[in-house]
Amino acid sequence: MHNYPSDITREEFNIIRNELEQAKKTTKPREIDLYGIFCAILYLIKSGCQGRMLPADFPKRGIVRYYY
Repeated sequence: MHNYPSDITREEFNIIRNELEQAKKTTKPREIDLYGIFCAILYLIKSGCQGRMLPADFPKRGIVRYYY
């Protein structure tokens, strides 16, 4: 994954990881890295672009939209 100005570091993300993971009851292990989804959402918010304009190295836009 490329580095974008909107990204946060893994260390910063680990501070809030537990809060995000507890937001929804988990029934099975995640297959998508929550860090990538969070960075994609930050990219959308910071850049103001449409979901279909997400760079290809982020998770698919449908998954990002679901988590948003």
